[in-house]
Amino acid sequence: MRASLISLVALIMNMLPCVARAEEASPSFGSDAYVALSAYRGMVEEHVEGVRRALRVMAESKEAKSAKWDDIKPLIMRLSSDLTTDATSWFVLPDGSYHASEATEAVEQNLKERAYFPALISGKEVFGDLVISKSTGHRSVIIAVPVVSDGKVVGGLGVSLRVRALSELVDKNMGLPSNTYFYALERDTRIALHRKAERMFKTPSDVGDEALGEEFKRVLRQDKGSFEYQLEGKKIAAIFELSPKLGWYFFLAKEITGSPAGAP
Repeated sequence: MRASLISLVALIMNMLPCVARAEEASPSFGSDAYVALSAYRGMVEEHVEGVRRALRVMAESKEAKSAKWDDIKPLIMRLSSDLTTDATSWFVLPDGSYHASEATEAVEQNLKERAYFPALISGKEVFGDLVISKSTGHRSVIIAVPVVSDGKVVGGLGVSLRVRALSELVDKNMGLPSNTYFYALERDTRIALHRKAERMFKTPSDVGDEALGEEFKRVLRQDKGSFEYQLEGKKIAAIFELSPKLGWYFFLAKEITGSPAGAP
């Protein structure tokens, strides 16, 4: 299964330059290319969704509902050991204080100022927020669920999933050619995932220039499409589609002229 997927992706991406040039005559970038794009998007969605499912199960346990770290800690440690990508698991109380799997005691920092915190403590799930982890300093995507006991939110269970590890998972399983790039952008154009780790959490304006940033903002008004742009003197062909689950735009891109690509 994996071998056939890799072969399909390689074949499709090698065809991208021709398809991109033909786009002037057709609004479609080619359905086959979107098969590879959807496979990439689906891999990320399923991995992140799997973490959320595990958190939902944990949140219903008596240990979690106790809101006592000594009771919850074994669940947190087990979850961290079961994850296939590097991540920090944590439990937060309504006052913002929290314990994390990588700390032996309560973490000194507080989550109360995090943008996602009010929603979590009001009983809503958090799915796909990007942060710099307070406990580890890693660039991470947040998945979290509230813990409710007797109708009251007593805390929240979460995972700070490192985006570098998630990108490495995609790179390993997709087997893309060396001159082909995958990346994912938030609605505000911040880069959530990228084959080049140093570009994550930047924007197209940071990688290229302000004009490139404005071009991406215009493109992201659509849920799906294809376009060409210039970066570092190279012409890039890209296809993209929105993930309704994560709210991210997933891209596959390749330089049209055949030199190493520099997609943002």
